[in-house]
Amino acid sequence: MKRTLIMAKAIVTMDDDYHVYESGHLVVEDERIVLIGSGKAPNQHYDEVMDLPNHLLMPGLINAHTHTPMVLTRGMCEGVSLFTMDGFINTLRRYEMDADADMASASVGVSCAEMIRTGTTCFVDQYFYADRIFEAVDASSLRAVIAYGIVELGEKKARERELALATDFLNQCRTHVRITGWIGPHAFFVDNSEELIQEEMRLALKYKAGFHIHFATSNEENNYCRKTYGCDAIKKMEAMGIMEIPILAAHSITVSNEDIRIMAEHPFYPVMAPSAAMRSGFAAAPVKEMRLAGVKVLLGTDNVCNSNSYDMFREMATAGKLVIHTARDVNAITPKEVVAMATRDAAQAIGQGDRIGSLESGKLADVIALDLSDIGWVPMGAQDWYTQLVYSVSGHSVTHSMVGGKWLMKDRLLCTVDYRKECERLEESNLKLLKRLAKRAGR
Repeated sequence: MKRTLIMAKAIVTMDDDYHVYESGHLVVEDERIVLIGSGKAPNQHYDEVMDLPNHLLMPGLINAHTHTPMVLTRGMCEGVSLFTMDGFINTLRRYEMDADADMASASVGVSCAEMIRTGTTCFVDQYFYADRIFEAVDASSLRAVIAYGIVELGEKKARERELALATDFLNQCRTHVRITGWIGPHAFFVDNSEELIQEEMRLALKYKAGFHIHFATSNEENNYCRKTYGCDAIKKMEAMGIMEIPILAAHSITVSNEDIRIMAEHPFYPVMAPSAAMRSGFAAAPVKEMRLAGVKVLLGTDNVCNSNSYDMFREMATAGKLVIHTARDVNAITPKEVVAMATRDAAQAIGQGDRIGSLESGKLADVIALDLSDIGWVPMGAQDWYTQLVYSVSGHSVTHSMVGGKWLMKDRLLCTVDYRKECERLEESNLKLLKRLAKRAGR
C-alpha cells in the first residue's frame, strides 16, 4: 500500500458543501483519498510527501465532449463553420475520408498530453477508431468515457458493421478500471436511422452504457421528425424510450422551452462547447433557461479543428462570459457553478459521481495542483477562489496532475506521455494526410 501526503495553501473540494480548506492536506492510499482537511496532517508514515505551500488543489477537470483524433486537422478548417452540413460534409468529412486508423492513433497522444498539461483528468470522447483511441488513452493513464462513433446514413451494411464493431468495443472496455465504453450515434435521425437507433438502445441497455450524441446544433432533427412523425425530435426520442438512457448531448442549441421541460425529467445532459460554437458562428445554447429548469449543463472543448485548444480553464472563462452575455444577466451563472459544470456535474452525468468530480474521503484521487505564484491570482484577499479559477488564470497554471493516485504530471513535466515523440508522430500523419489531399485534388 502506497501512502502519499499532499499539502497545499488551499484545497477546493467541490463536495456537496463546497468546502475550501486553507493550509490543507490530502492523504492518498493507493488510488483513493483517505483523509482531507485543514492544518497539519497526522504524523504517520508516508511513502511520498508533496509539499506545495503556494499551490491550490482541486478535482481534475472533466471535458464532457471532444474528438481526440481530430487534432490531426487542427488549423485546417479556418473560415469554415463545422456546425453546418456544408462545412461538415465538404470540409471535415473530406479530410476524414483520406485519414486512416494509424493517423487517428498517432493523434490521440498529443490530445492526451495537452489535456494533462492543462488540468483535465477525465474526458468524454466520440469518434471512429475507438479501439485505437482506447490504446492511447490507456497508455496515458487518463480517465475516459469513449463512445464508439456511428454514422450510418441508412445503409444496412454500414448498420450491421458498426453495430458489430461497437459491440466488440464495449466488450473491450467492460473490465477496464479507467476507460468506460459508451455508444456514439453521431446524430439521431440525421445520420442514424430509426432502425439503427432501436439496435443502439438495445446495446446500451445490455452494456449499461450511455449515449454521446450531437443534438440540436441546428433544426435538422426537428425538421426530419416533424415531417416524418409530426412532432419535434425530443418528443420522438421520449416516445421511443431513448430518454431513459443517460445522454450527453453536445451543443443543444435549437431547443424550445418544451424541449427543456422534457430534458429535466430524464438523464439528459446538454454539453456546451462555447469556443467551437462561437468560431462556427452559431448561437449559444439557452443555458440559463436550462439551469432554471433543473437541467445540468456540462462543458467540453469539442474538436480542436475550430476550438483549437484543450484548455478547459479557458473554456470555463468563455462559457461563463457567453452565458452572461447571451442572457443579458450578470447573475445568469456564477463562477462556482461554472467550475461545477466541469467537475462534479460532469462526474454525475457519466455515472461516476460517487467516484470522481470532487475531493472527498473514499473517492478516487483525481487531483490537480495550480501554482498561485503565476499571473492572475493576486490580490488574493479581493477575489474568491472560483472567480480566480474561471476568469483569472489558465490551464498553464497547472503544475501537477494525478489520476487514481498515479502522477501524470509533476512540476509541469509529463510522466506518462512523451509529448515531443507524440508531436513527431502527429506531424508525420498530418504531412501524409496533406499529400493525400493534394493528390486527390490533382496537385
